[in-house]
Order: sequence, then structure tokens, then C-alpha cells
Amino acid sequence: MSENKLNKKLPKATAKRLPQYYRLFKILVEEKVTRTNSQTISEKIGVDAATIRRDFSLFGELGRRGYGYETLTLRDFFAELLGQDQETPLALVGVGNLGRALIHYQFQERNKMRITQAYDVSGNPLVGTQTDDGIPIYNISDFEKNVKKSEIKTAILSVKKEDAQEVTDILIASGIKGILNFAPIRLQVPEDVVVQSIDLTKELQTLLFFMNDKTRK
Repeated sequence: MSENKLNKKLPKATAKRLPQYYRLFKILVEEKVTRTNSQTISEKIGVDAATIRRDFSLFGELGRRGYGYETLTLRDFFAELLGQDQETPLALVGVGNLGRALIHYQFQERNKMRITQAYDVSGNPLVGTQTDDGIPIYNISDFEKNVKKSEIKTAILSVKKEDAQEVTDILIASGIKGILNFAPIRLQVPEDVVVQSIDLTKELQTLLFFMNDKTRK
């Protein structure tokens, strides 16, 4: 990725919108739309046009006034920015109900991300087996040995809250640099490790709040 494409002071809100932009431009290219503008993008993803223009301005000249944005150019730009121009192997830790659902979610059909290894404790009867599409499920005790022999730097964590920090310490000791965390706990990690947490209960509670807020008006 070119250094000038990534502003190191990129606002967090902007960073969270990058996958939306990539997904939209990918769809537009597939639909053979060659050019678009901020107003159309706004209508498609529900972000106001001024915010979109401000986001795009952080990366230099992505479009031209009066002309708009070339969809193929922007698709490729955001693909590179998000690392979608290369394969990204993932490790999944925690093969319970959520973990099994994540294994069957075909990341590779949508992007170049793919779960290549899964882990759980020895008490899980799935340990020592593999999924229908060939993803091996290992004992967590083998994590460091296996991951250090692979190119995996990213892990999905779907374990119980009380086990999350202990497992995180294992991931970090094994060289993992990015964790997608589904456990409802704030993980303690070194500065060079990135954690993105998804609290499904909190998200649902927020949804219900906004639903109830609409009925109160």
C-alpha cells in the first residue's frame, strides 16, 4: 500500500466507513456502472454527501469536480487500502454455536479473507476433526506451534468472557497482531496489537433503544 494513500491520523469514524465504500464500489463495478458521485453514494449507503466528500479528501484527489468518481478506480483503491488485494488467512478460536456459524460464513466468497484453522479446548468433541470444507479444528494447546508455522496474523475470538483474556495472551504470544473479539470484555493487549470488539448484546440493545425512541416521538 502506498504511504500517501493512508493518512495515519485518519478519524476512527472514517475508518469504520471504509468497508462500506469498498462494498458499494465493488457492487457498482459488478453492475457495470462506470461513474458515480457523492450524492448517489449517499443515497446508497445512508451517509450524507458532505461527509463522503470529506472522507475522500483525506486521501487526496479521488475524483474530479463536475465529473465524479470512477467506480473501478475507487474499488481498487479501497480494496488495496483494506488489504483485499491479497489473501488473508484467519484463525478462529472458540468453536461453540457462534464459532460454528462463523466457520460456515464464507468470507472468501465476499472478500479475500478465509478461516484456515480453528481451535477449542479438548472437551469440545469437534477438536481433532475438520469441517466439511476441510478446515481443521485443533486443540488450543497447539495454537502457538501451528500459527508460527503459518502466515496467520489475525484471529477471531468467540470464547466465553471469563476465558477471553487468557486466550488472548496465548494469541499474542503466538504472534497474532489483530483480534476480532466477540467476548463482552475489554481485552488487555500491547500497543502493536489491534482489537476490534463486537458486543452483540450491546448492538441489539442499541437497536431496541432507537426503535423505542421512534415510537415515543
